[in-house]
Amino acid sequence: MKYNFDEIISRKDSGSIKWDEAPFGEVLPMWIADMDFKSAPEILKALQKRADHGIFGYTAIPEAFYAAIMKWWKRRYGFTLEKEWLVPVSGVIPALSAAIQSLSKTGDKVIIQSPVYNHFYSSIENSGRIAIENNLIYNNGEYIIDFEDLAQKAADPKVKLLIISNPHNPVGRVWKKEELQAVGDICLQHNVLIISDEIHADLVFEGHIHIPFASLGEKYSLNSVTLSSPTKTFNLAGLQVGYFFTENEQFRKAIQSSFQLMGIELLNIFGIAALIAAYEESEQWLDALKEYLQDNYIYLTEFLNLNLPQIKVTPLEATYLVWLDCTAFGKTADELSHILLEEQKLWINSGTMYGASGEGFLRINIATPRVLLQIGLERLLKGLSKV
Repeated sequence: MKYNFDEIISRKDSGSIKWDEAPFGEVLPMWIADMDFKSAPEILKALQKRADHGIFGYTAIPEAFYAAIMKWWKRRYGFTLEKEWLVPVSGVIPALSAAIQSLSKTGDKVIIQSPVYNHFYSSIENSGRIAIENNLIYNNGEYIIDFEDLAQKAADPKVKLLIISNPHNPVGRVWKKEELQAVGDICLQHNVLIISDEIHADLVFEGHIHIPFASLGEKYSLNSVTLSSPTKTFNLAGLQVGYFFTENEQFRKAIQSSFQLMGIELLNIFGIAALIAAYEESEQWLDALKEYLQDNYIYLTEFLNLNLPQIKVTPLEATYLVWLDCTAFGKTADELSHILLEEQKLWINSGTMYGASGEGFLRINIATPRVLLQIGLERLLKGLSKV
């Protein structure tokens, strides 16, 4: 089946955070991580069928929900996921916050590998914990884990958790098996539990393979909690659906109790239908989407190499979020993003949103029709050519 990812669909006045919360005027938003594409046709049909029923009362989680998730992880990653490990949740961020609160105490320390997803910081701080940065090493345009620094920080008895972004947002790395094992071994040695955020797992490009952290072996699986959702993959963020899984029954019950305490165990009725349709029927759409995104990345890289060679484009192994090294301009990331927004009406993220190690970088979302990407890159060129 052919899918038209070039179709431009107006999202203005639709309640879109991305498009309707611009600070002024006709801003082109290429910041927050959602896509400007319609979701898969099979998902739209499933949602329409559910809407046509006309009754939207309290809804139990059907067996098909669990079965779809288990089959997806087995088919895509060769990982056997047991039903009793799975817990449906309203999203990855609520699950992250619940895990932090359930598996650590106020004043404990949590390691993150910056530059990293900004909500890791806020979830840690809002829970009364302390974020400890194990900064990734930026080497010749690519990122690697600083294992020596990680071992030193994990040895602190106040450190109880490590959150790993797998694949990594915003630097686009797909961690290799040996890298994940090294992280896992350090954490096991120092009794540090691992929370693996794998929401971008399905958006790994050709030449790279996503390794579920829990697939490394029983000792790693029992020392970890994995968070995931189809929302990034199939553009379903507004439906508030996700899940976490862990082989460790103690961890699972502790996190579940946090959701029960807040009274938010139930899921959105449409989110349930969308997840089942996504995982059971929409694989062909996903494969076509990834081809389109990879072509968008190639287009961006060629455009910048030709017109703004000062920018180093970080290799994109996964996600649709491109990490741009703009340190050659000699301005802060906030200054650069402000220039682009004020002068060119282009809204992209300052790298310091993701920690101090993001200074001098910008993050741009390329999950948009090619013509909008072209317009965005022209605005980027006009704005930064003056710097």
